[in-house]
Parts: sequence; structure tokens; C-alpha cells
Amino acid sequence: MEIIYAYTRKRSEFGRPCSFSDWPAKVTLDIPPEPSLADDFILRNPVCSSVQHGSDMSEHEVNTENVKVESRGVNHVEGGWPKDLNPQDVEQTARFRKRVEKDEHFVNTVVHLGPLMEHCVRQNNAIDIYEEYFEEEEVAEAEDEPPSAKTVSVIRDPNLTKRTATHLSWHPNTCKKLAVAYSSLEFQQNVKDMSFDSYIWDLENPSKPELVLKPSSPLVSLEYNPKDSHVLVGGCYNGQMAYWDTRKGGLPVEVSAVEVSHRDPVYGTIWLQSKAGTECFSASTDGQVLWWDIRKLSEPTETLVLDITRKGLLENALGAVTLEFEPTMPTKFMVGTEQGIVIACNRKAKTPLEKITSTYCSHHGPVYALARNPFYPKNFLTVGDWTARIWSEETKESSVMWTKYHLSYLTDGCWSPVRPAVFFTTRSDGTLDVWDFLFKQKDPSLSLKVCDEPLSSLRLQDNGCVVGCGSKLGTVTLLEISSGLCTLQRNEKNLVNAMFERETKREKILEARHREMRLKERARSEAQLTEAESTLEESPQEVLKRARREFFEVIEAERTRAETKHLRGKVKDRVGEEVAAEGEESQLPKGKEEEEEQEEKDAAKEP
Repeated sequence: MEIIYAYTRKRSEFGRPCSFSDWPAKVTLDIPPEPSLADDFILRNPVCSSVQHGSDMSEHEVNTENVKVESRGVNHVEGGWPKDLNPQDVEQTARFRKRVEKDEHFVNTVVHLGPLMEHCVRQNNAIDIYEEYFEEEEVAEAEDEPPSAKTVSVIRDPNLTKRTATHLSWHPNTCKKLAVAYSSLEFQQNVKDMSFDSYIWDLENPSKPELVLKPSSPLVSLEYNPKDSHVLVGGCYNGQMAYWDTRKGGLPVEVSAVEVSHRDPVYGTIWLQSKAGTECFSASTDGQVLWWDIRKLSEPTETLVLDITRKGLLENALGAVTLEFEPTMPTKFMVGTEQGIVIACNRKAKTPLEKITSTYCSHHGPVYALARNPFYPKNFLTVGDWTARIWSEETKESSVMWTKYHLSYLTDGCWSPVRPAVFFTTRSDGTLDVWDFLFKQKDPSLSLKVCDEPLSSLRLQDNGCVVGCGSKLGTVTLLEISSGLCTLQRNEKNLVNAMFERETKREKILEARHREMRLKERARSEAQLTEAESTLEESPQEVLKRARREFFEVIEAERTRAETKHLRGKVKDRVGEEVAAEGEESQLPKGKEEEEEQEEKDAAKEP
């Protein structure tokens, strides 16, 4: 049912103008006065009033409540391998595959999933949805981009008493978490209420640590387990070793006993490649390297004393400041000491004395950083005093490359994991230097002032794009490096290899020359020493006889020389007289002939 309203009007009334007319005044409302209000009337004379031309504003503040965020997730391992299996070990994975392929359930599953997989493969072959059409242009743009870095995030020590960020460790499976060890390394500068805590930070929520680690003593070193990302091992300031499982909270699962631990702070802790993934080793300034199994921290499994005299005496040992271990060389490791010496060791040697294979006198002070090149492990980087040096295992006496001497002390350094020619160093004036020795050798490609206080630690992500710098006041600054410094350049590996080989060959030639000069100098000094010893063995009478004999020999030689000189003078005078006589005789006949010719001319003139 529809309801319709129709309005009608004459056509002549459309658009008719309005007509106005005059009307007399008309009272529409009359309010009579109230006599009672007259008593409230107050006369104001004069009357002052102010007028504000701007609008009146009122101030209001609103503060929103902080939202507490907790991260919860599931750890997914590549390929669904069992926890006790190392996916990187080819033999273990091959054995596991053979055992699984014999299972009947595996065959039925493959037959069931075969058609679905075939359909996906055919679809993928038809069109590649991940194909990049402008990859070359992006690479060209990246090469033209100047080196730069920008700050991504800043993480500060939440305690009032600031401590040094002594060590950084990235999460092995994701780049969103960072473990930081905090401690004060200044001697006798610890405050009574100073916190012992270290933290694991989630970069998506840097205002609050994800997990608080509570050791018995401040942590100097802290490392994630590359096989199990829930497990961390740390070296304490009092020399103890401890490990954590993040699934069990912030308290350590087990701590080593003080009696069997280091006697000084543990400056280096590294995980070893093993089937169980529970072995690690540590180094300290007490001069010892200890191997541990976290399943049994009651005692170390092995001990090495860093005595380069190979006597195994702890009082002669050199204090270790940094450790280096390359998984591709499982039996070798290197130790940087307080005395500036790098010690190369072999764990599988038969005797403890043979474990120290060679030494490198690298720096004037402690070696704060030691790292092998990830592409060429025979070359390694050392950082100490005012320089960073690149060494070759084949040259023991001198480094193959080195940086200039800086005005401020160098505190840490590391290689880029993606570019063999790039390494990073930190300085005590708060500067981060990025070196690319294919581009520049004398100066860094990029120098960035990170903070005003000294930088103490440095760590790169596995992709080489983000670097974390820890400072003396506990501030960790995360910097994103420009793509040119974290992208492998064309033909870079061959150029770096050629440069390393050339510099190594040059240093070998110089070493051989210096060795030859030292041998000659040693032979000369030994000869002089032998002569001096033979002189000392003579009796006084023999010395007197030898002196008398030498004296008379000198007198006889002088007399012979004088006589020879006198005889030569006489012979010379005699020869001179003979030559003069011959000259006079040759002149006499010539005079007579001239007189006879003159007489003949005079006779002819006479009539």
C-alpha cells in the first residue's frame, strides 16, 4: 500500500513577489518590575571592565596506561629434525633419512602427498611469483650509494647505577632478540647496591627486558647456544661458569663450583661443535683455558695452562682476554692475551706442551678482539692498543696488513659475515669505524660517532646489516648499515684472496731477509765472543809475550817501509840525473852545425 500526498497550487501564484506594508508598534511581551530586587541593587562608580581579544583556553593532560606485552611462541626447527640431531651434520641426517624411509607410514604418506606436490610444482613452473624483474637495477643503485648507517634502536641499562655492556650475543634463529651481559670491570669501583642482573632484550619492545638473568656474580661474557636457542652460557666476574634455560626462568640451571672455576673474570666463552651441543670452553686472565660440559659443571673436562715456555707453570701463564674458535677448524683455537701475544693452540695434541703450536707478537697492550675471516680462515683480525691488524698463519713475525695509529684506544672489532673485505672496530672515544680495504686502506670507509662515552663491545647479526655497540654506561645502540657495506660485491672474493696472497708473500720475503740478517749478526757476535773468551784464557806471561811480539812486528814493518821509501827516492834522483845528462848531449851537436852554416853564409857574401 502506497500513501501519496498531492499538493496543488495555481500557476499564477508561482514566483509571486512578497508585498510588505507598514504596521503600528505592538507589544508582544511585558515583564513588570519586582520591588524586592531593588534592595539588591549596588551602584558602581566608576565601572572598570577588561576585554580579552583571544579565546580562553584550558589545559588538560591525558596519560595512557602502558600495555604490558609478553612474547610467547613455538620454536620451529628446520625440517622437523629431532632435538638430538644436528641438521648441519651430513652423516647424521643421511642415517636418519634411511631409517625413516624404511617406515611403511612414510611410504603411504608420500604416495598420498605426491599428486598434491606435483600440482604445486607444475603451478610453480608455469609462473614464478617470487621472480624479481629489476634486481640488476637495485644492485646498481646499491653500488652508487655512499656508505652510511642509521640508528635503529637504543637499549639502556634499566638500573640507576650504570654498568658496562661487556658482551653481546644475538639469538641464533631470529634477529629480534639480543642477550647483553652487564658488569663493572673497573678495579674496586663496584658500588654496594650495584645489580648483578643481565638481560635478554626483544627489539620490538626495547623499553622492558624480555627476561632477567640473575647470576651469583656479574656476567662478563654471555653466549647463545647455536644448536638450542633456549640455552645460554655465561662467564662470571668471580670466575664461575653458569648456564640458563630460558624456558625455566631467569635463575641459572647450574653453576660451577668456585674451587674448580677460574680465579679471575671469564672474558671469553665459546660453544663447541658436538653431537649433543652441550660442550663449551672458557678463558680467563688467570692464564687457564677450561673445557666444560653443561650437563656436568661440577668440574672441567680438560685444562690448558697458557705458558708459552711450555713448562706448564701457572705462575708463568699469560692472562687471556679473548677467545677465537672457527667451527670449520674444530681442533684449532686461538687466544688473545693481556701481554699483546696471540697464542695458536691445537686441542687434539697428544701432550699439554704440544697444544701451544705458535705465538704471534701482535700488539703493545691487551688483545681485545680476535676473529678469523669467515671466507679465508687462515687470515685473522686482531684489535689492540691503537691499531687493528690482519695476520696470516704462515707469517709469525709481522702482520700482512694494519690500520693507522688512532689517537684513541681501540676496544673491539669483528669481520663482516657477508663481505670478506669489510671489518668493524670500536674506539674509546665512542666512534664506530667500518673498514673496506678494497676501497680504502689508510682510512675507514665510514666513521660514526655513536656516543660520548667509550664503546666496549661489538656484535653483528648473521646477515651483516645490523650492528650492536655496547658502551661503558650500559647503552646498546643498534645501527643499520647501508646496503653497499653488507652486500657481496662482484668479484670481491677473488680480489681479497689475491690481496691476502700478495701481502703474505711479501711478508715472507721480508721475514727471510730479516732472518738472514739476524743470523749474520749472531755469527759476528759469536765470533767476537769466542775471540774475547780466548783472550781471557791466556796467562799474563803469554799476553806479555804476544804484546812484545806484536810490538816488534810493528817496528819491523815501519823500518822496512822507511827503507823502501828511501831507496825509491835514491832511484828517482839517479834517473833524473841521467835524463838531464842525455838532454845536454843532444843539444851540443846542434849548436856546432848552426855555427858552420853561419860561417858558410858569411864566406859566400865576401867578394
